[in-house]
Amino acid sequence: MKIAVIGAGWAGMAAAIAHTQAGRQVTVFEAARSVGGRARAMPATLPDGTSVALDNGQHILIGAYAESLRLMRLVGVNPDTALLRLPLALLFPDGQGLQLPDAPPPLDALWGIATARGWGWQDKLALLRTASAWQLRGFRCAPDTSVAQLCTTLTPRLLADFIDPLCVSALNTPAREASGQIFLRVLQDSLFSGRGGSNLLLPRTDLGSLFPQAAAQWLERAGGSVLTGQRVQSLVPRQDGRWEIACGNASSAQPADALAFDHVTLACSPWEASRLVAGLAACPDLGTVQQQAAARWSAAAAALRFEAITTVYAYAPGVRLRQPMLALRNTPQHPAQFVFDRGQLDGLHGLLAFVVSASTGDRALVQAQVLQQAAAQLALPSAAPMTPVQTVVEKRATFACTPGLQRPGAQVMAGMAGLRGLSACGDYVDGPYPATLEGAVLSGTAAAAMRG
Repeated sequence: MKIAVIGAGWAGMAAAIAHTQAGRQVTVFEAARSVGGRARAMPATLPDGTSVALDNGQHILIGAYAESLRLMRLVGVNPDTALLRLPLALLFPDGQGLQLPDAPPPLDALWGIATARGWGWQDKLALLRTASAWQLRGFRCAPDTSVAQLCTTLTPRLLADFIDPLCVSALNTPAREASGQIFLRVLQDSLFSGRGGSNLLLPRTDLGSLFPQAAAQWLERAGGSVLTGQRVQSLVPRQDGRWEIACGNASSAQPADALAFDHVTLACSPWEASRLVAGLAACPDLGTVQQQAAARWSAAAAALRFEAITTVYAYAPGVRLRQPMLALRNTPQHPAQFVFDRGQLDGLHGLLAFVVSASTGDRALVQAQVLQQAAAQLALPSAAPMTPVQTVVEKRATFACTPGLQRPGAQVMAGMAGLRGLSACGDYVDGPYPATLEGAVLSGTAAAAMRG
């Protein structure tokens, strides 16, 4: 079988690997000039003129990301050296917050809660009671419940120092708007998935070399190909049951080349996938039922609302944080929730990465606010003024993970007679997880298993 995978992000590369392992001939089409999608490497220059590879957004993984870790090993990346593994910690610059020990669950959580600095016994007992209730209910709640509604029994300190940073880091959606059910699933699979499941895995290398670049090299060694700078312009079913895609140079006005494939996996962004499937809804060679199914899928993908993530890279020579990652106290004037010390991760000493999840406001304003926040909360020495290096705003970083959200399915037109071989994958496709790297690769692996 000849397979077309449209999109070379984490989901697309996972799908390409799974298709190849099933004995299929795979061609990946990527409109951008590099692989990685919304978790990719990008060039930058430090104030001293040093060229470095940064990321379009600072990401973390956790120990429960079994599929991500499996795929890294498969393509030749050693997670033990590429990732810094730490017990879960939501510590602030003043030392307050939660830090779990290296122990099996639930002992790690119990000890971490009991010893959390800055939390009173009222806070600790409230969290233990509420977490026990979640566990007794099987980590389930009504579909229309928000995280804020789920946590009404918790104290204001717990909401500010634990729930809010955990929710926005996992779902990239504020607690008042975020899905309680998805949040509970994340807690269940991280805190109760076995020893190390809740560990933080902080990249020691750029996101490109962490998986997608190595995956592209693996695919080419296996006989597949990755074509960057190639945007798929249309997708048309043929009478012989195959699919014809028209693709061309993403920056050229030249006519697109038409190629035929037995199966197409849509691994591009939801807005690009919606555009391609919308073309099927108007395809005269399809029946009315098929056109309606395509229209419904396209509409579901187009209806997703997105949240931005801003990453502010700043340089302060000689600065070293007390931890590789610290939580920050978040306010409308101080928007960052986390800061990463890249010197402790990949040796870029003095480089800090501030992450603003669910970001609003223009780039210049957010950058200025973050630099003010750093001066106020990190107590940096006056001899080490911070210099902005690069501020990256990923405007559609993730879908807004809201209660009761209807996400498009992995089968675009399931069960349609005479029309087979079209699947979709990505962190936005219907599933139990929010928009995470693990959700993306799980979706890609699953999509490659679909034959209809």
